[in-house]
Amino acid sequence: MPKLVLIPTPIGNLEDITLRAINTLKEVDFLLAEDTRVSGKLLKHLNISKPIRSYHSANEHKVVERLAEEISTKNLVGLVTDAGTPAISDPGFLLVRECLKLDVEVECLPGATAFVPALAASGLASESFVFEGFLPHKKGRHKKLSQLKSIGKTIVLYESPYRVQKLLTELEEHFGEVHEVVAAREISKLFEEFVRGPVKEVKQHFEEHPPKGEFVVIVAPFVEQ
Repeated sequence: MPKLVLIPTPIGNLEDITLRAINTLKEVDFLLAEDTRVSGKLLKHLNISKPIRSYHSANEHKVVERLAEEISTKNLVGLVTDAGTPAISDPGFLLVRECLKLDVEVECLPGATAFVPALAASGLASESFVFEGFLPHKKGRHKKLSQLKSIGKTIVLYESPYRVQKLLTELEEHFGEVHEVVAAREISKLFEEFVRGPVKEVKQHFEEHPPKGEFVVIVAPFVEQ
């Protein structure tokens, strides 16, 4: 029976990959990758040789139907992103949906994803939270922040180093300068860092220390006083 397997890859430390993921990479007929160069380096590190084909946000709408049809004729096809779990703020959802329409079995292996260790180590409430990923860059951004504020749960956001100061400024405007946040960067990498405290202080930290690496920003639940 044909199967699409979503294979999480390391988000930093290469030892984050599981034995099951390695064995699956060895078994697939071919691999779909967000960036074939990045995935090629990982396969080389693991001493695995497999055909790799490009599947990323810029081409997925164009190729998803054709790829799903092809996968339906194969035994086992893997999908990876540059780092982390496919379909979590990365390409994958469209292909999963199309494969399911064709009765292709879909499996996702457990593995690395940035927001779980960031949330677990944040020190903020984690029993109930909202994962929002990347906010809209322009249209609807402020509306989304207002909606999230009203939920009353811990909020998990992704952001790039180029926009994290803008995000912190917006959080200060919507939640207040003393509202607790945690900015975690470079999860599982050599320079992993957690900056915890009132959003005003966290923002000031990155004014003094220019932000580098990908960020997970955790926002404490908002409670009306």
